[in-house]
Amino acid sequence: MENLIRSVIQSTQRIQVPVEPDIQDATMEDVLNNCIENNALAQEREEEEAMEAEEQHIISGSEEPDQDIVGTLMGYTAETVEELLGFYEKHASEVGFSIRKGNTRFKVGTRIVLEKTYVCSAVGVTNNGKNKKKKVQTVVPVVPKKERKPRQVSITRTQCRACLRVKMNSEGRYEVVNHVIMHNHDLTRSQWHYLHRSERQITEEKREAIETMQKSGLSSTASFNYMAIEAGGEENLGHSKKDHLNYCTRLKMKQIEGGDAQAVTDIMYLELEGDPNFFFRFRLDEKGKLRSLFWRDSMMMEDYGIFGDIVVFDTTYRTNRYNLICAPIVGINNHWNNCMFGCAFIGDEKIESFVWLLQTFKKSMGGKSPISIFTDQDAAMNNAINQVFPDSRHRLCVWHLHQNAITRFGALKRDPTFKKTFNYCLYKCVTVVEFETNWRSMLQQYELIGEEWFTNVYDLREKWCPALSKDFFSAGILSSQRSESTNHAIGFRANRTTSLTDFYRLFKGTIQRWRSTEKQAEFSCSKSVPSSALPLSGLLKHASEVYTLSLFRDFEEEFGYSIATTAKLIWKQENTEFYAVSIDEEPWSAQRVTYIHESQTVSCTCKNFEASGWLCYHCIRILHLHSVNRIPEQYIKKRWTKSAKSSVWNKLENEKPEEVQYTPWRQTMARKYYNLILKSQSNEETRTLMEDGYAASVSLVDELLANKCNSST
Repeated sequence: MENLIRSVIQSTQRIQVPVEPDIQDATMEDVLNNCIENNALAQEREEEEAMEAEEQHIISGSEEPDQDIVGTLMGYTAETVEELLGFYEKHASEVGFSIRKGNTRFKVGTRIVLEKTYVCSAVGVTNNGKNKKKKVQTVVPVVPKKERKPRQVSITRTQCRACLRVKMNSEGRYEVVNHVIMHNHDLTRSQWHYLHRSERQITEEKREAIETMQKSGLSSTASFNYMAIEAGGEENLGHSKKDHLNYCTRLKMKQIEGGDAQAVTDIMYLELEGDPNFFFRFRLDEKGKLRSLFWRDSMMMEDYGIFGDIVVFDTTYRTNRYNLICAPIVGINNHWNNCMFGCAFIGDEKIESFVWLLQTFKKSMGGKSPISIFTDQDAAMNNAINQVFPDSRHRLCVWHLHQNAITRFGALKRDPTFKKTFNYCLYKCVTVVEFETNWRSMLQQYELIGEEWFTNVYDLREKWCPALSKDFFSAGILSSQRSESTNHAIGFRANRTTSLTDFYRLFKGTIQRWRSTEKQAEFSCSKSVPSSALPLSGLLKHASEVYTLSLFRDFEEEFGYSIATTAKLIWKQENTEFYAVSIDEEPWSAQRVTYIHESQTVSCTCKNFEASGWLCYHCIRILHLHSVNRIPEQYIKKRWTKSAKSSVWNKLENEKPEEVQYTPWRQTMARKYYNLILKSQSNEETRTLMEDGYAASVSLVDELLANKCNSST
């Protein structure tokens, strides 16, 4: 108590107010009241002295007060209330307390502030729940309910009377008319000041940064840690982790369940405004709830026109809040990467839903049908494909077959020889005889004859066996290990609580990553030539010039096999020759190759070109035998070449040249300023120079834009 009274005496001496001689015999309440009265007297004296003083403490514009910010702010004036609030916030930060907004008095009939009060955050009394009204209980409760214990809240209110009162004077300026600087509680240590509520603020720039990081897939905690590290610690960030997490939660709550479907459709309409070729359709059920949704943008349509010969439907992805089936429609581009053709949500796996989806997809692509469609093992999807795409070949994803088979292996899961045998039947059988022999041998060896699942898979062998699917183009998926990366392509960072709007945001992020990867691959192909352990000459050199880097590796592998083969002339008829080509150590691998001299036509019974789009090693061996140094034009499938999307890139480059020029400048300037900020943050003089330069730049830019706006008007 003696220390508190002594601090009161010191504070009153600081503001030059005489202390009563018997103050040490007074109570604490008397001391507080006496301090308030003395402050009022001090105010009157200062107002009289201000009329005669040559130097007045007047705050004009953005000038700092001449007096120490820790002392009283009595008599200071400013054009706006916010300016005085800024100085009071600095005062609170230096002294060690947090402030809150108090009462506000407006001019009658307007929103003009006449008087404003700011108080210490410890003002008032903490509500401990005793004043809450109790509910009236019935005499005999129908269902006894367990009462929840009241939440224990720490007491932070101490009836502190520290405050700042601002009032509009006769000149129309705002003036500090009362400033109580004494507190009845401990002040905060300087190292904890950044935790004060009044010093924590998520600015507009921070909001944009947080939203951007959320869109990129970062979690709330990860985005906070990144911003804290960039600021040099949590104490320099300007807001706490709790503030950060609360703001992220509010962002997610913008689209609540009731308006989630409407929010998604609104997003679709906004996409349509920016992209005239954007396409979407949706269906509602009898209750008006979203039943099905499909969308695709203009680039997806361009990709489908080039790479739409192969389509993969993956309807096994069901990670979202409403348990809707997500059906991304994926293709394969010329770099053996995935490209998106469209995406859909459907409520069930009935034939009707799949028919609507496929018809909508077909309509959005101008009626074009793919050559081959890969799906999982679903009978309803098979029936829908037969109705909508009767001329397309329905294939089963080998990767999904392999995953389903693992659940059926039982004790065979631990048998590596069985897995090897099963995978050989799935991927590597070249001829029908080879497949039938290996399949029967597998069933007999591992006692699987009569097993229902393996019987059903065998009945569908024409949909997945490479040896039985050579007559239709499949881009090499069936006979290649690439099927896993193709059919398990969607890496959305979603979970069971993901809403439709969040899913659409994640979907767009995935598409942006895919397209960024595609641009990098296009750039690499245009600026580099593939290396090879073999001499780059003849057919191999021509392949390096026309094919993408990824496809060159496939051709190089076939070329390497061709070196180890033996070709025997079986029969010759005029300009046509028939050969038997096989690897020396594998005579059973022999294939019959036909070659016509005049047209340089070559065909093989393995039908690798028909199924994959590049020549097999049997054909390469015969072309090499006849000294053909360039791949014949008819055997260069454009979808695998470097120029597959040249028309699309040229179109995009010529559509909006002004935006193409603007974006790099913005990125360059942002990078320059960011580097300058990092260089300046460790020195106070350089920070001040940066802040002054920024303020001057803002003023000049605003002035130029205002002049331009006025001249145009």
